[in-house]
Amino acid sequence: MSDAPLDSREFRNALGNFATGVTIVTAGGDDGERVGITASSFNSVSLEPPLILWSLDRSSNSLKTIESASHFCVHILSDAQADECMAFAKSGADKFTELECGEGLGGAPLIDGCLARFECRNVVHHDGGDHVIIVGEVERFDTSDGDPLLFFRGKLSGLAPRDDGA
Repeated sequence: MSDAPLDSREFRNALGNFATGVTIVTAGGDDGERVGITASSFNSVSLEPPLILWSLDRSSNSLKTIESASHFCVHILSDAQADECMAFAKSGADKFTELECGEGLGGAPLIDGCLARFECRNVVHHDGGDHVIIVGEVERFDTSDGDPLLFFRGKLSGLAPRDDGA
């Protein structure tokens, strides 16, 4: 085992070998501002109480709004939502201009067409190095049929077709 520091690019590439689902997390600010970001760092924490977590880069322009919001919504994307995924992965422009969104708990925008949506009370934030780990208590959720959008080795994809034709 070498004592040499890890090469961050190689480390990131190695992490890319873990296929993840893709989410968009949205929140509403006190001033009516709507924020949303693409995140693949989503996980369940507990069934009782129902807790989830995700993480956000400390340099994100959306961090302050998300940290102060009473609620946020995690949208698990379907394989038909690659365009939304890419739009919310960019900083800057209003990401909601092309979407009709409902309003969820705490003013969090609700995006349609997702496999699942989790409306969460913003519970606690933990230091995670260059990220903030955000824990939410699920107060409401809904699900839909479909296949997931996946992120693997730096690219978006859907599920691979099964060889058995099922």
